[in-house]
Amino acid sequence: MKEILFKDLGTNQDYQETWDFQEELLAETVVIKSGNRVKEKNGESNFEPTQNHLFFVEHPHVYTLGKSGHIENLLASQDFLSQIKAKFVKTNRGGDITYHGPGQLVGYPIFDLDNFKPDIHWYMRSLEEVIIRTIADYGLKGERSQGETGVWLDVGKPFARKICAMGVKASRWVTMHGFALNVNSDLKYFEYIIPCGIKDKAVTSLEREVGEKLPMDEVKEKVKKYFAEVFEADITE
Repeated sequence: MKEILFKDLGTNQDYQETWDFQEELLAETVVIKSGNRVKEKNGESNFEPTQNHLFFVEHPHVYTLGKSGHIENLLASQDFLSQIKAKFVKTNRGGDITYHGPGQLVGYPIFDLDNFKPDIHWYMRSLEEVIIRTIADYGLKGERSQGETGVWLDVGKPFARKICAMGVKASRWVTMHGFALNVNSDLKYFEYIIPCGIKDKAVTSLEREVGEKLPMDEVKEKVKKYFAEVFEADITE
């Protein structure tokens, strides 16, 4: 059985510091994999196993722009961002612009996909499946929208809306970045961007859909449970 090492990094964690932490783990994993390839070429069999990590976190207000994103999708000036106590960071994940903040569950899987399946398409669909199963526990039918990563509600209808954004980076099949599930998020912060660069669809949260704030710890446990199911792994702390 595969193993995923889990840690909750807590709330109010700076985005840049968390990104740097991910980069360190990814680099360490890549070094191990490179060493194993050298051993394989030399006919050795004492390979060092790589670890898979999953981190949960809540960030202070921050807007992040993916490497293929467009700055025009940030609708606020730097002065305004300062007024609402929000940062702006250009990052190296895929996707366009998104928002992170209190009440949003952000998950960062640092997975060696060679331990699972070296296929980014499969990995992204698996991340979506985790969230689809999670929100189903709250009576919501999560869906995929063709050509648009993440988890949506009422796809193909005039009021289609995104509840979970996703953006990742992979190096030698080692992943970083991940998903952002709006649980009790203050949705007004999405009004200052064109979320994910998609102009004609709204953003929602579990709180808005079910009509009440949800215990974050409860949501976290469900997400962990479905990570174990979808990725067929044991989650240990």
